[in-house]
Amino acid sequence: MGPGIITAALVFGPGSLTLASKIGSLYAYQLLWVGIVAAFFMIVFTRMAARIGLSGEATLLTVIRDKWGKLISAFIGIGVFLVVASFQAGNSIGVGIAFAELYNTSPAPWIIGITALGIGLLFFTSFYKILEKVMMILVGLMLVAFVGTLIMVKPDLGGILSGLVPTVPDGSEILIIAFVASSFSIVGAFYQSYLVQERGWKSDHLQKASRDSTVGIVLLGLIGTMVVISAAAVLHVQSIDVKSATDMAKALEPLLGSQAKSLFMYGMFGASFSSLIGNATIGGSLLGDALGFKSQLHSTRVRLLIALIMILGATVAIVFGKLPLELIVFAQGITILIVPFIGIAILAVANDGLQMGTLKNTTLQNILGAVGLLILLGLAITNARTLFF
Repeated sequence: MGPGIITAALVFGPGSLTLASKIGSLYAYQLLWVGIVAAFFMIVFTRMAARIGLSGEATLLTVIRDKWGKLISAFIGIGVFLVVASFQAGNSIGVGIAFAELYNTSPAPWIIGITALGIGLLFFTSFYKILEKVMMILVGLMLVAFVGTLIMVKPDLGGILSGLVPTVPDGSEILIIAFVASSFSIVGAFYQSYLVQERGWKSDHLQKASRDSTVGIVLLGLIGTMVVISAAAVLHVQSIDVKSATDMAKALEPLLGSQAKSLFMYGMFGASFSSLIGNATIGGSLLGDALGFKSQLHSTRVRLLIALIMILGATVAIVFGKLPLELIVFAQGITILIVPFIGIAILAVANDGLQMGTLKNTTLQNILGAVGLLILLGLAITNARTLFF
């Protein structure tokens, strides 16, 4: 395992953790199908991007630049950087809240210290290997916590099975859209092509890369599903509406009793810290590639761009204490423009016989990719209507 676990860890951040807890607390098992559908299409595009990374030495943005010109390549690279930088404050806030609520302190010192730690990790010569290990530990922590909880709470099997049948309870539409968007991250899938190249895998590693991508995203979906089930079995039964990290921590009480809050906050730190590093790495790498600095994590310029995103996120988190509405609107506006285009670009490159050779998409992969693309377009249109109309 390697690239897939990084993608899973950076996608499952504090936002995903909060949404999964809220969905379970409000709607019990009814929306379990949402995470499974989102994870399925995330696997489709992550495997597709991995094959693009295996198909040659050129990065995905370089291939896009050669096919459609510098303007399109720059649009994607700069757009992703702006989106990641705008939402990075949320990861910084998650890191701060985890320890501030645990030790009853201000979040600011924790945000500064953890951001400094993240920047410090960048300048190790083996940053990629460190990134893999950190992500594995953090994902492992979350898995252990929620598997243990599920064993203790003995969730309703009938409820779980019924939750696999798609239904849309009244008032759940916004949560469904948000959960799909947080789990089916086309930007995370796009970056998988870079990670397999960073790992040094070539076309003869196809089986390994495909398995790695699948296992990583299955773990992503599994964690999200277990959070929903835990929240349904504990929070929904007690009619607890999730309004804080402490409320979410109550889902672990059957397993850990008074220690539930402590482990949950460390788990929340894990989700936040993995996204803090991972999202910054995506933004810095893609902007570096768009500007012609290449994208390798050993590049000093790329590391400085990654550090810049972390610093911007920490600054906004400390100054405002939350994501300002204007920044959310700005980031959502760019996301609406860029996400469908990234999906189209991945699908188009994966069908380029000259670039892909024997790794080119099959008919089934194209059908699944087209359905996933329709979901992305639907999310973009819905977000645009909500945001602007």
